[in-house]
Amino acid sequence: MQHVTSSDQLESGRGPLVSWGCLGGGHSPVGLVGSIGLGGIGLGAALRGGLSVVAGAMAGGVVLVQGASRGLGLHFCKHILSARKEARVIATCRSPEAANALQALHRLYPQTLTVLRLDATRDAEIREAAEVVAKEHGRLDLLINSGAMLHPSARGETSLQEVSAEGLSITLATNTIGPLVMAKYFAPLLRKGTGAFGHQFADQAKRHRAILVNLTAKVGSIGDNALGGWYSYRMSKAALNMATKNLSIELGRGKTKVVCVSLHPGTVNTNLSKPYHRNVPKDKLFTPEYSVNCLMNIIENLDMGKTGKFFAWDGSALPW
Repeated sequence: MQHVTSSDQLESGRGPLVSWGCLGGGHSPVGLVGSIGLGGIGLGAALRGGLSVVAGAMAGGVVLVQGASRGLGLHFCKHILSARKEARVIATCRSPEAANALQALHRLYPQTLTVLRLDATRDAEIREAAEVVAKEHGRLDLLINSGAMLHPSARGETSLQEVSAEGLSITLATNTIGPLVMAKYFAPLLRKGTGAFGHQFADQAKRHRAILVNLTAKVGSIGDNALGGWYSYRMSKAALNMATKNLSIELGRGKTKVVCVSLHPGTVNTNLSKPYHRNVPKDKLFTPEYSVNCLMNIIENLDMGKTGKFFAWDGSALPW
């Protein structure tokens, strides 16, 4: 595993929960861009810096964002460390040397942002990344699987004739298998989390140690599918939702519980959705900043009563 530095580089399904609404109100138009800063520090460096640094790291939480080179992943990093000055963020991506925005972010915040090379379709790289995080931090409080692809061709299939085994396998590997293998290797660290994110019950038996978020899509809902098409993407996200449900059951057992949810970010102005922007009403095309604000508001209100659920950006529960 290559450690890259800046130098080289709702509980019920009855409808929206009003308290989960996005901060600031209203939709953020795609032209509105905010400026949010951030940065990772190893455990050894924390110890050398004194106990106050270690205490600060625990207070802020340790976060890993998979697929952080751009889009939602990058903005999750920005948001978390602007809101939590003492947080430690590990940002992963396939090619850190080509991730210009992430490199710039790390140059600005070298003490609290760590960048790791990780291809979520490679089992060995995920295992090695987990070993690095275990050695440096010993735990994980929040894991966000945000890496995704629409299709290798960058366009969803509109008919059965466009389906190919290659397209299906690549899309499933990225959108479904990768996040599940991430959960496999990082679950032991999540179970050691400090409960830094989300809402904790007063009852100790109902408290959680960490949160696992799989970014999914409304088109992955089987019950909501009325248009068809997009075979690879729909199937990959439906399968990811099943993985989330399974994970919520397994990681909800015992004393060291992990909240696991699927979150739909809405239609966001990123490369993934770019081919379809002209078909999206302006007030329904979100900036990454706005979508992340909404999703983080949901994350900060999660508890064990909401684990295993599928939520939209506005906090409404979506059908599987």
